[in-house]
Amino acid sequence: MAGFVPPNKAGVVLKQVKSILVQFCPFEANVEATRKFLECLYAKKAVASSVGCEVKTDVRHDGSEPVVDIVFADGDRLIMKGANLTTKEMLLAFNSRCAVKELKEQEKTQKNT
Repeated sequence: MAGFVPPNKAGVVLKQVKSILVQFCPFEANVEATRKFLECLYAKKAVASSVGCEVKTDVRHDGSEPVVDIVFADGDRLIMKGANLTTKEMLLAFNSRCAVKELKEQEKTQKNT
């Protein structure tokens, strides 16, 4: 894949995130992308940016679909069903949402100064 950043090198910034719940059954075949996304949340850069962000993992043995449930600081929510997504797609969706929220916060800060 051209332009793909390996999960352990992905630039995940959790500044705009209140909480993340990653839920999966490790015995299912469709769980790899969700597990790799979870790895990205524990990268050194991500952990350093996680001011007040709570990351929880719910590992089940019930055959359930892998799901990532993200609640942002502004109350917005992003739910990604990992069964049919790649790690790259999950990272792009997450990072693009975070970038929009960061831009809005910067604009708000500039208006107030």
